[in-house]
Amino acid sequence: MLVVGLTGGIGSGKSTAAAMFAARGVPVIDTDAIAREVVAPGTPGLAQVAAAFGPAALTPAGTLDRAALRERVFADPAARRRLEGILHPLIRARVAERLAATDAAYAIVVVPLLLESGGWPSVHRVLVVDVPESLQRTRAAARDGISMEQVDAVMNAQISRERRLAGADDVLVNDSDLPALERAVERLHRRYQRLAADYGGRPG
Repeated sequence: MLVVGLTGGIGSGKSTAAAMFAARGVPVIDTDAIAREVVAPGTPGLAQVAAAFGPAALTPAGTLDRAALRERVFADPAARRRLEGILHPLIRARVAERLAATDAAYAIVVVPLLLESGGWPSVHRVLVVDVPESLQRTRAAARDGISMEQVDAVMNAQISRERRLAGADDVLVNDSDLPALERAVERLHRRYQRLAADYGGRPG
């Protein structure tokens, strides 16, 4: 099965693009959703995070305090690497399980930090959702209700637009309206169907 890794910076429209692929019957595996699953109450992942970051990483109810942890790791690169060292193996294992259970011609795996993490062995093509940085900042702030300073902190923790585009096999430009994005997704969907028909199982 051909596996396409969909990535892009904050506010680029990854979720919207992924939903359009899903509407065409393509299996979509969202690593952000899996990241929440692996730290659900009672999981080994949550226990590991609590052991690494202390009680401040948890809410009074014993769930992960995402806002506090996000603020901490974006301000401290070492803390971010420590958190990634816990979560990434758990997330990758669950993605592998879901891919193994899928018999579609191709699948989409949404990985916001795909290129920052050095790539994934199971991903054969990298699809970057791309927008100009000024639009990226505006969309992210409006969507998440956060300040431009917070958006900038997230963007600074991600690779640059130029490096992201350099790592892309395919680029989905999302600087216009939804109908334009829909047309671009349809073109890529047809392309991936053709590639999947010829796919020989070799990562590339």
